[in-house]
Parts: sequence; structure tokens; C-alpha cells
Amino acid sequence: MISQSEDGDVIAGIAEKSGWHAVRGSSSRNGGQALKEMVGRLKRSGLAAHIVDGPKGPAGIIKAGVVSLARDTGAVVVPLYVTSDRAWYFNSWDRFMLPKPFAKVSLRFDKMMDLTTGQDEEAFERHRLQLQETMLLNLTP
Repeated sequence: MISQSEDGDVIAGIAEKSGWHAVRGSSSRNGGQALKEMVGRLKRSGLAAHIVDGPKGPAGIIKAGVVSLARDTGAVVVPLYVTSDRAWYFNSWDRFMLPKPFAKVSLRFDKMMDLTTGQDEEAFERHRLQLQETMLLNLTP
């Protein structure tokens, strides 16, 4: 799921050229419909990606969509971190990064996380905070 923002247009274009189908939506625009589409696609393909801090921030604050997606499908979540040795950083709330030509881009996957245990709101929030803490601890400036 990729937001319907201008930054999201860039990400969606790259995703589509890489063989992914970009589902467009966010916590502030068409999120419910996009989440339903993500659930269906994840159940069929077994693989999905989700930008987790929403279209307006604040940066690093995990929104509920990824936990809902995991809970609705029984999928595990695998945090992914992207870094570049040379990049442009947009003057946006999330400091969107665009690697410069010929930059070395590194992808790092973290341990799988099961966010499906417990069905009450307390468990839901605990899982959201667990993922948020994991992501924040592993960010590199």
C-alpha cells in the first residue's frame, strides 16, 4: 500500500516497474478500500509491502494498517530498511529519500514478527507499538 501523495507517485512508479502492483491508499485517503484490496492480494499471492508511517506523519509513527493487514490474513510482518550511500532528501515531513545515480542502495530485512495474537484493542495497540519500536531502533539517519 502506497499513499496517494506526490511522493507516493514516485514510489508507486518504481514499484510497478519492479513487478509489484501498487495499491494506492492511506490512513487519510481511501485507506479502507485499499486495505481490503491488500487483504485480497495478500491472501492470493502470499506477499505484500506496506509503507507504515502514513502520508502525513509524524515520521516513525506506525499507523494501524499494517497490523490490520497481518491480523486479517494471518501473515507475519518482516521489517525492511533501505539505506543509500548517496541520496537526495526531499524537504517533506518524512525526509523522503531518492538515491542518486550509481549510489549503493542497501536493503536489510529484520526478524519476522507475528502481530496476529490476541484480538482485543489492547493486543492490537501492543503490536503496533512493538513494530514501531523495532522500526525506530533500526533507522539510520
